[in-house]
Amino acid sequence: MSCEDVVARLFEEARDDVYRYLVTLGLPAGQAQEATQEVFLRLYATMKRGRRVENPRAWVFRVAHNHGLTVRGREGAMRAIDPEVHLNIADRGGGPERDLLEWERRTRMAAAVETLSPQQRQCLHLRSEGFRYREIAAILGISDSSVAEFLKRAITRLRKAVDA
Repeated sequence: MSCEDVVARLFEEARDDVYRYLVTLGLPAGQAQEATQEVFLRLYATMKRGRRVENPRAWVFRVAHNHGLTVRGREGAMRAIDPEVHLNIADRGGGPERDLLEWERRTRMAAAVETLSPQQRQCLHLRSEGFRYREIAAILGISDSSVAEFLKRAITRLRKAVDA
């Protein structure tokens, strides 16, 4: 498979995930879109130069992480995730009482996510994307045990918020 095919396939599979990850890093939507494209262009350039990329998906997230931090740093302040983001989730029906209970649960969850540290949010997001602890550690440049601790603390905090 050519490098063009590999990058095109990965772009189709992972672009939305990379975009969402960049948004969780604090990039506004437009910058996150540009950064997502830049990450895949970098993958293409790297592979075109003949460099072997063992795990392209992990490589893309590592580059997205570094590039996102660079872009965010240039812009100055970090933008918080919109706590009203749950309002954009499609309505699944179920009656007004169930809808209210679900809305309250999502509101508690969104508020709890806001209380997580940036490292906890990043680890949680990458884990939800299917990365293993060692892959998350490599992407973020931290130890496996730090990943485990960040995830443990994040999950504990989110569980308490949802069960409240």
